[in-house]
Amino acid sequence: MNFAQSARFFVTVNHLNDLPADSSGEIAFAGRSNAGKSSAINTLANQTRLAFVSKTPGRTQHINYFVLRDGRYLVDLPGYGYAKVPGAIKDHWRGLLGDYLQTRVPLRGVVLIMDIRRPLTELDRVMLNWFLPTGKPVHCLLTKSDKLSRSAAAIALRQVRAALRQMSPHFSVQLFSSLKKSGAAEAEAVLTAWLDPETPADIPVDVIDNVACTNLADTKNLG
Repeated sequence: MNFAQSARFFVTVNHLNDLPADSSGEIAFAGRSNAGKSSAINTLANQTRLAFVSKTPGRTQHINYFVLRDGRYLVDLPGYGYAKVPGAIKDHWRGLLGDYLQTRVPLRGVVLIMDIRRPLTELDRVMLNWFLPTGKPVHCLLTKSDKLSRSAAAIALRQVRAALRQMSPHFSVQLFSSLKKSGAAEAEAVLTAWLDPETPADIPVDVIDNVACTNLADTKNLG
């Protein structure tokens, strides 16, 4: 059965001291506003309305928890980088995102959602830089891959993979399309391995392509 098929909404959190105390494992989803984060969560859960898909980028302003089983969760983080969001909200997002990513002990890894037509923006790199010191994995989904031809998508994948090689041995990437539901099985294998590390997972070799690590230079704050 799909590892997230039983997922259901659990709680919305606006402050770190309200995070679930019983969590035994979390996978967080992060990404720029309008990159397709909510659609990706719905696709992986094989549900249509688990995560709210809004036509207004930046609507997700809090941390949304979806419970799986045995105290394990999918975590929908606030989308970042939407210019029309008021400054005070941006500041709150920065604090919430940064503290969560850097200090949350049950967090097993982050799924970074990037529109394949605009991958690895400066804000994406800031998010990766925040998370890099934890040593935990990041798996990038190049969403909306159906918008490009097969050859163009392959080129984008190679370019992002090469860039990630410069960052960490724990960063990986794949193509993904919520519309075509392509890439879901590969992503599910990766995330299942994160939540159940003792359970063998059939992860395609071309999904995980990791090499030596170098540090990312810090840039601007998210938002």
